[in-house]
Parts: sequence; C-alpha cells; structure tokens
Amino acid sequence: MRELFVEKVINATEDFLDNNQRIKLKEILTKICLNYQIEMIEQTKKQETQKNNTDILNKFISSKEIEGCSNRTLNYYKDNITKMLDTINLSIDEITTETLRNYLADYKGNSKAGMVTIDNIRRILSSFFAWLENEDYIVKSPVRRIHKVKTTRKVKETLTDENLEKLRDTCSNVKDLAILELLISTGMRVGEITRLNISDMNFQERSCIF
Repeated sequence: MRELFVEKVINATEDFLDNNQRIKLKEILTKICLNYQIEMIEQTKKQETQKNNTDILNKFISSKEIEGCSNRTLNYYKDNITKMLDTINLSIDEITTETLRNYLADYKGNSKAGMVTIDNIRRILSSFFAWLENEDYIVKSPVRRIHKVKTTRKVKETLTDENLEKLRDTCSNVKDLAILELLISTGMRVGEITRLNISDMNFQERSCIF
C-alpha cells in the first residue's frame, strides 16, 4: 500500500515537476512512509464494519444459546445472518427495510429457493433485528414492515392403523417398542427423543418434561 501511495503522489506531480524533482520526491516519500501504516479509508471502514457486525452477531448467538436453542438451530441462525451481512456489506444500523427486501428478492432469484425457505430467512432476520432493537443497537427493526411470506402448507400423510402395526412388528426388543410407542402417543420429534433422559419422565403422571 505504501508503494501505491507513493506512485499516486508522483503521478499527480507530472505536470509541474521535472523528472529529477520527481525522482527526488519519490526517494523522500519512500523513506518517510517507512514509518507509517497506510491503508485505504474504504478498505479500513469495510474491515471495521465486518468486525463490528461479527461481534454483535456473536452476542446474539450467545443469547439464543442461553435461551436453550440447539446447536443445529444456532448454526442455522448464524449461517443465514452471516450470509445476509456479507452480501449487504453495511453496518447493522445502516440496514433498512428496502435493503432487506432487495436481499430477499435477490436471494430467491439467485438460489431458486421456495417461499417456505424465504419465509424462514425472514423469520430469522426478524428475530435478529428485534433483538438488536431490544438491546438498543438500533432504534427500530427494519423487518417490522416485511410481512410473512404466503406459503402453501402441505398436509403430511398420517400412518394408518395397519402401518402402525407393521412398525410394531419390526421392533426386535422392548426398548425399541417403548420408543416407538412414545413417538406415536406424544408426537415427539426424533431429536427430542434422543435428548430425553429417564430423570425427565414422571411415570406416575404419565408425562415427561425436559
């Protein structure tokens, strides 16, 4: 960067300094610049913006972790927010509603993502900017005026009694059968089952809290 700075100065003096003067000036500038760190303002500002945004994002992720979000959810939040910040390349307090609308529109067009995916990203951004507002990083969330994306919800097929009996028949031991019955009777997700401990179970009240 020093060399580039010196060359720009020398080139700017071409019309009013002769060649010998420019050579001497270059020698002086080169010597003086050795004692200084020279950076382009635009590049420095960009680096500062990225660092500030990253620091704030990490605080948000930490807050979601304290709330009990899973690692998978935390990574999903972080990946989508990081992608938005890198693409927009603005300080968090400079991001407007129009900026985010354009980002979502471009994301949909470039990735061919469905409306469900776009609405998921909108919800993530809404959570992030609502937190920024509550923590006084911004005055008002720019996502407030971005409404929920209309999606067509697909009704999932349910298992018939015959299919349930077939599943029961495939269980080779009591443990597998107990897990299957728990899934059927409670509607728990597989990920929730894997986090369930015996201490979470209340066999007298036939309930579990975790």
